[in-house]
Amino acid sequence: MKKNENKDMFKAAWNYAAAPESTDHINLQKQYDLYIDGKFIKPVKGKYFDTINPSNDKKIASVAEATAEDVDLAVKAARKAFKGWANLSGKDRGKYIFRIARLIQERAREFAVIESLDGGKPIRESRDIDIPLAANHFFYYAGWADKLEYAFPNRKPKPLGVVGQIIPWNFPLLMAAWKLAPALATGNTIVLKPAESTPLTALKLAEIINDCGLPKGVVNIVTGAGETGANIVNHPDINKIAFTGSTGVGKYIAKAIAGTDKKVTLELGGKGANIIFEDAAIDQAVEGIVNAIFFNQGHVCCAGSRLFVQESVAGLVIQKLKARMETLIVGDPLDKNTDIGAINSKKQLQTIQNYIKIGLSEGGEIYQPECSLPKEGNWCAPTLFLNVSQSHKIVQEEIFGPVLTVQTFRTINEVIEKANNTPYGLSAGVWTQNGAKIFHLTQRLEAGVIWANTFNKFDATSPFGGYKESGFGREGGLQGLKPYVKFE
Repeated sequence: MKKNENKDMFKAAWNYAAAPESTDHINLQKQYDLYIDGKFIKPVKGKYFDTINPSNDKKIASVAEATAEDVDLAVKAARKAFKGWANLSGKDRGKYIFRIARLIQERAREFAVIESLDGGKPIRESRDIDIPLAANHFFYYAGWADKLEYAFPNRKPKPLGVVGQIIPWNFPLLMAAWKLAPALATGNTIVLKPAESTPLTALKLAEIINDCGLPKGVVNIVTGAGETGANIVNHPDINKIAFTGSTGVGKYIAKAIAGTDKKVTLELGGKGANIIFEDAAIDQAVEGIVNAIFFNQGHVCCAGSRLFVQESVAGLVIQKLKARMETLIVGDPLDKNTDIGAINSKKQLQTIQNYIKIGLSEGGEIYQPECSLPKEGNWCAPTLFLNVSQSHKIVQEEIFGPVLTVQTFRTINEVIEKANNTPYGLSAGVWTQNGAKIFHLTQRLEAGVIWANTFNKFDATSPFGGYKESGFGREGGLQGLKPYVKFE
């Protein structure tokens, strides 16, 4: 049987729901304003920008561009609301947070479709991962709101005040939940800025916050680009900054708040090592490799973008991985069968393409499966680089796309040295049936999150964060409460 015939047969076998998800009954406005002090208001200077569907380059909506004056209004609203929210009983705060979670569940389909329209990710991921996890984070921290004395025994936690939160474009609603839920549970008020390329689910969340009756000013959502974020970081009445995004911007924030009494948590870039030992369950490991790097088009800070395979099984793993890549479907994010959606923006696509060129110029051996990419929009085929070394840029620098580098190793000490040879320290994966080996590596790998025989699994009860240039502080779990409190 020819390779293409085998590929077509595989796709046909899974083509049980080929029709794209319908956008009927998805309530999208043509223009979105700022959400400040419990209502939507127009920006002071009347500026708007377009949010674009990356799968077809078409405008979805116009979104308000917040200036320094708008940010100041939002901070003042948050400051005014702080005393009342902080003094509200934990039980009552928990009720509001629980309502937000329930309304996300009730409108899950709408959120999932909007997330895929605005960000380009496959609807299966939005529907089955992003939206349920976002609701789970609100549920989880709703439960902690009246139990803070148990979270911090023998210490009396108090909220920090007004928190500025800046979230990225790769998991818009989920990152909003990661930031908002623990801050609300601990009694803080918030000014949140979503990424300029994916603001819509955060603005939909503002509608939910309004519907659940949250006191005005407790959560304010301002939209805009980097300047808007800088205005939040530099505002003198902000008590804490919580940022998820690039390492470069994280360094800027750290410098900007130096010498102030602002607290900060930073969740930044990564270059995760995914390590396959010869005693691993190979077929399961191959699926894990695919999920580690091609999930969400590789737009994942903790992606397993560096694959290390033990020499004795390297040929088999690469053979199976190439065959599996042949079956991946790149296309319409709203099609339930799509595995890899659209790259988030033309700028990010150009960055990925530049890294692919660099990889070739460095002598890397490229492999891309045969796939027909749509003519409109931003698309990149899943990409594999063999014959690379530790010094190559594509091995050392974060690409943030569906590009995987492969190296081999012989011994545990060798792979640990290679895995740690990076400025980042966010994630890693270990594939082996030897439990002692897993525990040995988890003690020596310089990564904040380490998965064993799986990858990219998240849970609201588990902390997440990194070391080195991947940032500091933790989000999720009991540990996610601590960055939002101070102690008497």
